[in-house]
Amino acid sequence: MGDLLTIAMPKGRIFEEAAELLRKAGYQLPPEFEDSRKLIIDVPEEKIRFILAKPMDVTTYVEHGVADLGIAGKDVMLEEERDVYEVLDLKISHCYLAVAGIPGAKVQGVAPKVATKYPNVASSYFREQGEQVEIIKLNGSIELAPLIGLADRIVDIVSTGRTLKENGLVELERITDITSRIIVNPVSYRLKDQRIDDLVERLSNVVDGL
Repeated sequence: MGDLLTIAMPKGRIFEEAAELLRKAGYQLPPEFEDSRKLIIDVPEEKIRFILAKPMDVTTYVEHGVADLGIAGKDVMLEEERDVYEVLDLKISHCYLAVAGIPGAKVQGVAPKVATKYPNVASSYFREQGEQVEIIKLNGSIELAPLIGLADRIVDIVSTGRTLKENGLVELERITDITSRIIVNPVSYRLKDQRIDDLVERLSNVVDGL
């Protein structure tokens, strides 16, 4: 099975929406595909192996070649800056990165403290705005930071805005829109170009028809 394609995908919403696109593109995935708790799922009929990973790890797997392709959010790609090719916008899992904070709150100290799990994106954004900030990296529950006085603002993903509202925060600035993309390992693209191009073309036809 030298033409086996290995695809890294994040669990959760992106995984479910991507699986639906693959089915629409004619790929025969088992009915229990989305419910599996396995971290590696083989679909021998399609000569495809799926690796289920944390969203932030997908680009790492693809860059290092343990996965030929991956499905990753643009937020992860901007943050990680990995050596991979971005070949298709799947236009799924729409959201955006934004700056948020407590309405009317005054900045404590000279430079505002910004909590985020996207330190590179946040640093770049505020640098472009000509604003000096102190970045505090967190891995989860970013909305908590302003509420306990750890940070003045946050940079995080916003989907519906409900989480911000429920925690008394408001959106202050919109940074960039986010969707999920197909990324490819450069070496895999040379060795398995026909199979990869076929998959991308089939998915592209589905995406264009949405």
